[in-house]
Amino acid sequence: MKAEQLPLALQHRPARGRADFLVAPANEHAVSLIDRWPDWPDQILALAGAAGTGKTHLAEVWRTRSGAALVEAAELREDALPGLLETGAVIVENGESLTPDGERALFHLINMVRETKSFLLLTGAEAPARWQAGLPDLASRLKAVPCVEIGPPDEALLAALLVKLFDDRGMSVPAAVISYVVPRMERSFAAMQGFAEALDRASLAGKRPVTVPLAAEVLRG
Repeated sequence: MKAEQLPLALQHRPARGRADFLVAPANEHAVSLIDRWPDWPDQILALAGAAGTGKTHLAEVWRTRSGAALVEAAELREDALPGLLETGAVIVENGESLTPDGERALFHLINMVRETKSFLLLTGAEAPARWQAGLPDLASRLKAVPCVEIGPPDEALLAALLVKLFDDRGMSVPAAVISYVVPRMERSFAAMQGFAEALDRASLAGKRPVTVPLAAEVLRG
């Protein structure tokens, strides 16, 4: 029996520059608004979408351009607010994970952003108006935040995303594999990310080239 090579669980860094972002009808409005900064319709903007839709990528593009401070909503606290506003721009990621203390901090952050004419980018799976904020004053402010929702990808975007995910991992994948996989997969970015990782591991473990039969095995789980 041929022994399988155990693939090392090495982390890879996805390319997250503006030129690496794949623009399609599902995300073009969000991309347009990020590109328009600082000519935004409001000082505060939100990006919403399912996991893997590109919210973090777009936030990183904006952080590079604006010098924004970045904080996870779950880690937001009031004593850190002055430091976050030093550059005049802030990103709060994964807004649904706010703690009660974080809700108070976000309430004050929104007020400070308005007062100092700074900018704030919020991200979450849902629009801020649908976050379950327990603080009434925060809930009312979140309902007023302009939000761009990133929709599910079409087949053309999924195919392009797969190519990018494989490129990020240094994999050369035949077009036939892409054509085979896309119509047979769940239509989500998260599913594509999981498939790219699984196919990479299967190829390394068995020292096998990436082919349609191998892709079919991975799809079957």
